Amino acid sequence: MRILLTADPILPVPPILYGGTERIINVLVLELRNRGHSVGLVAHGDSTVVADVFFPWSATHPVKMPGHIANILTLRRAIAEFKPDILHSFSRLLYLLPFVFSNFPKVMTYERPPTAFTVRWSSRLHGKSLFFTGCGEHLCRVGEGYGGRWQGVHNCIEIDKFTFRDNLPDDAPLVFLSRIEALKGAHTAIEVARRTGRRLLIAGNHGDSGEEGRYWRQEILPHLGKDGIEYVGEVDDVAKNSLLGQAAAMIVPIEWDEPFGIVFAESLACGTPVISSPRGALPEIVRDGVDGFLVDGVDAACLAVGRLSELSRRDCRMRAEVNFSVPVIVQRYEDVYQSLVDKR
Repeated sequence: MRILLTADPILPVPPILYGGTERIINVLVLELRNRGHSVGLVAHGDSTVVADVFFPWSATHPVKMPGHIANILTLRRAIAEFKPDILHSFSRLLYLLPFVFSNFPKVMTYERPPTAFTVRWSSRLHGKSLFFTGCGEHLCRVGEGYGGRWQGVHNCIEIDKFTFRDNLPDDAPLVFLSRIEALKGAHTAIEVARRTGRRLLIAGNHGDSGEEGRYWRQEILPHLGKDGIEYVGEVDDVAKNSLLGQAAAMIVPIEWDEPFGIVFAESLACGTPVISSPRGALPEIVRDGVDGFLVDGVDAACLAVGRLSELSRRDCRMRAEVNFSVPVIVQRYEDVYQSLVDKR
């Protein structure tokens, strides 16, 4: 197949630092080419992943309509030159608008909750030529309420980048790894660590102004350096692997409906169980009582910490390999492509 992928204009593929979606696109390009497909990519001009054909977006930070129009023209040129069998967009649904009368199949992937208006009207205008995927079944259920055809395809992780560790010392710490904001539950992780007498290592970026700055200064900063609670800063892939591997559990008790949360799968790849909340896609990632615990509130989270010895770290690793590895997820996308092309 000739597959044209589009990334959001803002970040290159792969990303220099953060950028979960761009990491997914990067492995998709590489794996699909390894499988014999011809892959084109429309992305930020600083992208370094090697595709068969590359088209840089004209506007990398489009805010007003002229920038969006310039990018629509870029995509139109890419389609005219590459002549794809299928277009897979991780960018803007708006950019597909000029192609409503094109009968070649188009896949739009959402990594965050969709907007009712855009999904409703796009599904009507494109008809059967447009297919939606979401990074979790929970997100797809939201999208289905607005219209169109949907299928969940989880995000993938590069398993080989994470070292499985089976045996840890009894005093292994808990780890919080995520952006440090209220909806990720860092304050709850601190309270659980204090009540259970466990060390807690906090990693991730935080805001310095506005509500996020207030949260950092008032809810997190006063606890650092006390009761075994430490802030280790932002971490790259190497440091992340080491941090998760040494943890008795990763505790990120979210307070919102997480669309996926790739760090949860990364934790499992290290053999590290997860303590979180039964919201969003978490029940799709973590089997409660097998790969970790999905709990509501501080008391339940404290009980979960006391039950960590019941879990098998090897089962956690297997969960990641079977469900979230690159070959598994790329095959699911490949199946979607083939099904749509066959029905054309």
